[in-house]
Amino acid sequence: MSFSFDAFVTAALFDRTGQAYFALGDGTVRLGSGETLQAHDGAVLCACPHPSGQGILSGGDDGRLVWTKADGVTEVALEKGRWIEAVDASSESGLIAFAAGRNVVVRDAADAAFARSFAHERTVSHLAFDPKGRRIATATYGGAWLWYARIAEQKPVVLKWAGSHVGVAWSPDGKFLMSAMQENQLHGWRVADEKNLRMGGYPAKVKSLAFLAKGQMLATSGANGAVIWPFSGPTGPLGKQAAEIGFDQTAMVVRVAAIPTGQKVAAGLDDGRVWVCDLATQKIDMLKADKGPEITALSLSPDATQLAWGDEEGGAGVASI
Repeated sequence: MSFSFDAFVTAALFDRTGQAYFALGDGTVRLGSGETLQAHDGAVLCACPHPSGQGILSGGDDGRLVWTKADGVTEVALEKGRWIEAVDASSESGLIAFAAGRNVVVRDAADAAFARSFAHERTVSHLAFDPKGRRIATATYGGAWLWYARIAEQKPVVLKWAGSHVGVAWSPDGKFLMSAMQENQLHGWRVADEKNLRMGGYPAKVKSLAFLAKGQMLATSGANGAVIWPFSGPTGPLGKQAAEIGFDQTAMVVRVAAIPTGQKVAAGLDDGRVWVCDLATQKIDMLKADKGPEITALSLSPDATQLAWGDEEGGAGVASI
């Protein structure tokens, strides 16, 4: 099915039930089943699935963190006068984290009184929970900071690398942390000893990262095909070459999606097309062949049977795989 929302699609997500949600630049959240809910007074800037498995969390330029389900909208937090530009949640720990400027706030979905706040020297552009939901990695200028989510007073571990870091992703075993940078570069660290993994050669900015194959592979955007890095062994991608699938010299992959346990990787292109590839067979299926505005959001359902996407002009869709 396809949709036309007439607003920038910030996120296209599934909750645990397989319901599709589209978070939009006009402040609404649209469901694949047809409902429209007004979540924000302004643009949705970030979104992620709620840790309960029901609905999604979204942050906006109205300073609100909101939980949206089919039956309504609930305000989770309010940061007056600030933008909430990054959010993540862990179904394992039930914790929610969001970034407003230089500050990261942690809340507990099961305990409204619980709150932690972690201050940074520079603006936090992205954040991610580790696989157990106990630690948070934040992307900021000069590297990534690691925090224990429930501990109030602490000094963070700072993984340093010069430049502006804009996106982070943990490997499913928690041993590696990867960072997309403002430059055309991917960087990473082996967390145990903070060993640097410098992974360059990208012709464009890496906007999207996704681990798959039980953490044995990492897919990224930023090239004419989806870039696949091998992560097997204790040194991860060190000394190894990346593969590129779905190479197309006329377009760039700007979004990738996968689930950690699966073998399928999906790609959204800057010319509006969307494809999915089963790495076991190397077969590519073009799920959206029509060209159009750049894909801005892409997500696989938890069981990897559906793919949702959205573009910068409000086009969106859900397809069965």
